[in-house]
Amino acid sequence: MSEQANSGDAWRTLPTLTGRHVTLSPTIRADRDGILAAFATGLEGAFHTTVPNPETIEAWYDRIEREQAAGRSMPFTVRDADGEVAGVTRFLRMAQAHRRLEIGGTVYATRVQRTGLNTEAKMLLLTHAFEVLGCYCVQIRTDFLNRRSRAAIERLGARMDGVIRGHVILNDGHYRDSVLYSILEHEWPGVKRNIAALMARYEGKGA
Repeated sequence: MSEQANSGDAWRTLPTLTGRHVTLSPTIRADRDGILAAFATGLEGAFHTTVPNPETIEAWYDRIEREQAAGRSMPFTVRDADGEVAGVTRFLRMAQAHRRLEIGGTVYATRVQRTGLNTEAKMLLLTHAFEVLGCYCVQIRTDFLNRRSRAAIERLGARMDGVIRGHVILNDGHYRDSVLYSILEHEWPGVKRNIAALMARYEGKGA
């Protein structure tokens, strides 16, 4: 574990994570128009998470800022290789004392699906979680019925822990069953090699 992680500074400092085809920067109010523009053209991931719209985005910002101030969240704006906003994602349920957190609140514009952007974004997030924050466990959860999301999580190399039945109530009043996945510290080297292999498939395709 890094000295920075031991001191706790890394758990309170939002980084900018930069890859070849994607950049994750701390979400700020100035990103508002870019986020709304990205989501106005179609969504990938809206099946299982809250998506801000012009009527709800201020409340959305209020919530993520409260979570960030409490040390429970790190929100990121996702930008593609051209610097355009392509989506949002977050570290959630951060628990430094237990060296664990969750990756979630992830939504992308449809234009970037199947481009490899999400794969590289996950690589950046997981690398920061395990190698900078010193996490022991990183979790990802999704809707049980969202087969595409489940397949993408499993393709990374995460293992399913179980299903939380009747976990949340959706906007239409239905109860959602959530599938919980995790990657443990000793599994990370193998998962990292796997994700690197997945990313290699997108090289030359504008991932």
